[in-house]
Amino acid sequence: MQQFQRREPRGEKRESNQMVFGIRAVMEAIDSGKEIESLFIQRGLSGGLLMELKALLKEHNLPSQQVPIEKLNRITGKNHQGVIAVISPITYQQIEDLLPTIYEKGEIPLLLMLDGVTDVRNMGAIARTAECAGVHAIIVPKKGSAEINPDAIKTSAGALYKIPVCRQDSLGKVGRFLIESGVQMVVSTEKTEDSIHDVDYTGPTCVVMGAEDVGVSDDLIRISDKLARIPMFGEIKSLNVSVSAGVVIYEAIRQRALKA
Repeated sequence: MQQFQRREPRGEKRESNQMVFGIRAVMEAIDSGKEIESLFIQRGLSGGLLMELKALLKEHNLPSQQVPIEKLNRITGKNHQGVIAVISPITYQQIEDLLPTIYEKGEIPLLLMLDGVTDVRNMGAIARTAECAGVHAIIVPKKGSAEINPDAIKTSAGALYKIPVCRQDSLGKVGRFLIESGVQMVVSTEKTEDSIHDVDYTGPTCVVMGAEDVGVSDDLIRISDKLARIPMFGEIKSLNVSVSAGVVIYEAIRQRALKA
């Protein structure tokens, strides 16, 4: 197992991700329960052992990326056999397991779902705000989400080590589970005239934020309980997603503090 690090100015702490290379080593990492953040397979690679790896990936529902050998060689000079896995620095959770414990503590769930947020620095900034605000968990999809890597950890100021992150197969399925569990889904979107200030966040709530370019998916909008937009008064009609998340989260915190 090898580590790769992001270079920082002298005197600053370096965050690192662990890297596993070689087909058998990657299979052993998966079997041992390691959290796989990303997995790269050489394009055009074949063979019986690779078929075993692909079967294991399917069994554990783990995504992989087909990449040219040049990319693998840039990552490591070791004998990678065409396969490299990056181990996540955090342990992911499942919201189906976490939500009951929140209710059992007598707390009112406040969750944050990120749909298509792929920039690692946005991910880190959002996690930092969410942890400071007491959000119970961040929910992300297995595919199409920012990696939890050294940049994300650093931008979060370590918050990603503290706040539960739930990596789920399907956000639509999770959304329906939350609604059935008494949690309202509030989508932040420009596709409504209703303001974020018109929504009652004092009950169990999951705030849904989307990517800046395409927003929240139509599938999540269709099943949501509320749509809400952040009021805009300037010429620029959009905010960075990490700023938007902070605005909505703290509106929820403000309402809850007034009701307490």
